[in-house]
Amino acid sequence: SVLLAVQGFLGDVPVLAVLGLVAVQSCFVAGGGPAARTFIPRLLAPEQLPAGLALNRIAFQGAMLLGPALAGLLLGRFGVGGCYLVDALTFGMAFYGVVGLPAMRPSGAPSRPGLRGVLDGLAFLVRTPVVRGALLTDLAATVLSMPISLFPLVNAERFAGDPRTLGLFLSAIAVGGVVASVFSGTFTRLPRPGVVMLAGSAAWGGALVVFGLAPDPWVGLGCLVLAGAADTVSVVSRGALVQLNTPDALLGRVAAAEQIVGQAGPDLGNLRGGLVAGVTSGAAALVSGGVLCVVAVALVGAATPGLRRFATPAKAAAE
Repeated sequence: SVLLAVQGFLGDVPVLAVLGLVAVQSCFVAGGGPAARTFIPRLLAPEQLPAGLALNRIAFQGAMLLGPALAGLLLGRFGVGGCYLVDALTFGMAFYGVVGLPAMRPSGAPSRPGLRGVLDGLAFLVRTPVVRGALLTDLAATVLSMPISLFPLVNAERFAGDPRTLGLFLSAIAVGGVVASVFSGTFTRLPRPGVVMLAGSAAWGGALVVFGLAPDPWVGLGCLVLAGAADTVSVVSRGALVQLNTPDALLGRVAAAEQIVGQAGPDLGNLRGGLVAGVTSGAAALVSGGVLCVVAVALVGAATPGLRRFATPAKAAAE
């Protein structure tokens, strides 16, 4: 971020140099992301894990809402370099927070380093139906029904290309996510996170089907709010499932696989939507994707009984 701020102030920097900095930054994100995913299960008791993940989701959704608006203000006043400089300074607060964390060495036998450790993580995913089913559900929701690339086309087809409507589409999803996060206690306290995750993913697909058919922009925006809320329910429940069913020594390995699914799935989903819309229409791509998502989630749930039956530690102890 410091180097990106420098190039922003310098101006005439070769494009390849800027792309190289972005690539290096992405490598750091890819390395730090799996490590960060191991913090919450080490800092909280198992029964508090869903609530902790929901708080983490509130921070993410809040940043998605406030970040672009703040960046626009900074860009207009201080330029690109000023935006990256603020980004670099805020990392100072993050480093201060990290220094205050306790030591969190993995318990049990340590995972093997290098490629062998990666293979251990993949082998665990293959032989653990609950974790495998959770990641397959995420892929079903993202690869089959990611709507972002279709928003401009749907806006042009259904709402006369009104830029105000298009601008509200993404905001509506974020608003739904924030509302669901704020009221997350309504679903994080439920004893069966697998059932909650499956229901949330199916609701995501169903809301997008109705959005693709809605003739009124306000009905469409309401569907996107519901989709954003369903997405948050699914994400929080999936995170709890994965972390509660993963040995401590493999948390980082499995988190890396989860991060790959979380990053690749939406990109593939946007590609799928664009290809289908190219031969049909934006609405058809949305509706077909939502229907496929619901069907795929139902199949994953039917094929993975452990996913439906898994109970949180508090519920299991009570039983």
